Amino acid sequence: QVQFVESGGGLVQPGGSLRLSCAASFSDFSIYNMGWYRQAPGKQRELVAVITRYESTNYEDVGKGRFTISRDNAKNTVYLQMHSLKPEDTAVYYCNTFPKDRDWGQGTQVTVSS
Repeated sequence: QVQFVESGGGLVQPGGSLRLSCAASFSDFSIYNMGWYRQAPGKQRELVAVITRYESTNYEDVGKGRFTISRDNAKNTVYLQMHSLKPEDTAVYYCNTFPKDRDWGQGTQVTVSS
């Protein structure tokens, strides 16, 4: 059973913005801390940002000052707003619980290139 459906990725020029969405299909979504993760080619998957069940947020250095994580519990959805994108942000972006305890979704590809 698909747990997460990520969307909103695409090709964007350096300095551009994207808003990613992740729809979760399990119940009690609101009680989970959620995270956005990414995996660049040839690299391990890494954590990007976390939003707790209480909506406090934390960002890894890769996204501080540029990314904003948010959630809509009524829609079972978590978002990642990304600004000032850089070529090194190119990756497949995934969401999952934090800490991760469910199968990964298919992710959404973000490509930052001129």
